[in-house]
Amino acid sequence: MSLRLPAIMRTTAARLSALYLILFAICAVLLVFYMTSLSARMLAGQTMDTINEEVLGLDRFYRRGGLPALVRTIEQRSRQPGANLYLVADPNGRILTGNVESIEPGVLATQGWTTNSFAYQRYGEGTERRRADEETAQDEAQTPSGEHRHAAIALVWRLPNQMIVLVGRDLGEPERFRSVVRQSLMLSLGMMALGGLLIWYFVGRRALKRIDDVSQAGRRIMGGDLTGRLPITGAGDEFDRLSENLNVMLTRIAALNEGLKQVSDNIAHDLKTPLTRLRNRAEAALAGNPETKDYREALEGTIAESDRLIKVFNAILMISRLEAGQSSESLTPVDLSAAVRDVVELYEPVAEEEGVALDAAADTSPSTILGNRELIGQALSNVVDNAIKYSAGGSGKPAVRVSVERAADEIRLRVEDNGPGIPDEHDRERATERFVRLEQSRSQPGSGLGLSLAKAVMKFHGGRLDLLPGSPGLTVVMAFPQVREQ
Repeated sequence: MSLRLPAIMRTTAARLSALYLILFAICAVLLVFYMTSLSARMLAGQTMDTINEEVLGLDRFYRRGGLPALVRTIEQRSRQPGANLYLVADPNGRILTGNVESIEPGVLATQGWTTNSFAYQRYGEGTERRRADEETAQDEAQTPSGEHRHAAIALVWRLPNQMIVLVGRDLGEPERFRSVVRQSLMLSLGMMALGGLLIWYFVGRRALKRIDDVSQAGRRIMGGDLTGRLPITGAGDEFDRLSENLNVMLTRIAALNEGLKQVSDNIAHDLKTPLTRLRNRAEAALAGNPETKDYREALEGTIAESDRLIKVFNAILMISRLEAGQSSESLTPVDLSAAVRDVVELYEPVAEEEGVALDAAADTSPSTILGNRELIGQALSNVVDNAIKYSAGGSGKPAVRVSVERAADEIRLRVEDNGPGIPDEHDRERATERFVRLEQSRSQPGSGLGLSLAKAVMKFHGGRLDLLPGSPGLTVVMAFPQVREQ
C-alpha cells in the first residue's frame, strides 16, 4: 500500500503526534538554554569564589613579605599547570610579571571585579603565533587581540605603592562545558525527533491501513452485505476492541433484520386468512337477502374477527416494546405462587371443557420476585393455554400440571403437559419465534405469538424461557431471578 505523508497528516492520530512532537521540541529547546545558562552561572560563581580565595592568600603573602614575597608567589603559581591568570603591573599599566602577555585596554584602570569578560593573551602565545605564521608563509593581518585571544574575568586591586595586581580565571572551561552540554542536548533532541518521526510514520501507516480496511468493510455493509464483518488482527488493541464491538452489533442487526423479514412474511401469511374471512363475510352479507338479521350476523362476525386481529397486533406491539426494553410497566414485588393460583383458577373452566385435568402444586409459602404482575400473568396464561390445547389432542388422560420450584439464584414456574410435545430441539427453539407454528399446531387455533410474548416477558424480567422435552409432552420453564435480601 503506497502512502504519502499528506495522507498521514489527514489522520487525527498523526495530527496529535505532530502537535506532541512540536510541544516536545519547544520544551527541549527551552531546557537546553536553561541548562546551559544555569551551568555557566554555576561555573562562573565557583570561579569567582576561587579567585576570592586566591586573592586572600596573596594578600597574606604581601602582608608578611611585602612586594618581593608577592611577586615570588605569583611567579611560582603562574607556572603551575592549569594556573589562574596572574599579573603584576606598574602604576602606568605596564606588565612586569605574571603569565599574561597582553590584555584588553582599560581593564587595569579599574578596581574590583571586571564588569564584563575581557580579552587577553597568555605569555608566549604571541611568539608561537608569529613563528607559526612565518613557517606557513601566511600573510594575515592578525593582532594579538584577534581570534587567538581568550576571554576571562578577574579581580583587580592596587597596592599601597600603586602597583596593580590582577588575579583572574579563563572562561574557556565554562564555555566549553556549555558547548558540550548544548551539543549533547541538541544531539539527543535530534535523535528523539528522528525516532519520533520514524515511529510516527510507521505507526501512522499501520493505523491508516487498518482504518482503510474498516472503511472498506463498512462500505460493503452499507451496500447491503450484512454478512461482512470488520477485520480483527488479534493484537488486542483499541482497533480490535472497536471491531469486536461493532461486529457484535452487526450480528445483532443481522438477526433483527432476519427476524423482521420473518415477521413480515408471517404477518403476510397468517393475517391473510382472517382478512380474507372478513372480506368474504362482508361480500356474502351484501350478496344475500337484505334482512336485518343477516346484516347483524355479518357485522357481529366482522367485529369478532377484528377483535382477534387487534389482539394479534397488540401482542406484536407488546413483544416489540419488551424486546427493546422500552416498556413503561412498573416493577413491584410479585408472589409467583399467588400468580399461579390465579391463572389456574381462571383456566379451570377451559380445561374442564376440553377434558383436561389442570392441577397446581400446593405451595403456601411466598415466592416473591421483582416484576410486573400483569405481564407475568399474561405470559403464564399463554403457556397454560397452549398446554391445555395440545394436551387435549394427546393420547392417554390429558393433564396439565403447574408448579413453583426454587433454585439457588432463581425461582421457576413449570408448566407440564402430556400432549404430543416437541421432540426436535430445533423446533423447540423455533417455537418461541413470532408467528411460528409447527405443523402439528396448524389444527389448533392461534396466531403463533403466545410463546413469543412469554419469551419477551421473561427477557424483560431478566429471566429466561426454556422448552424441555417431557415423557411424554412438553415442559415449559419460566425462570425468574430471585430477589436478594438487603
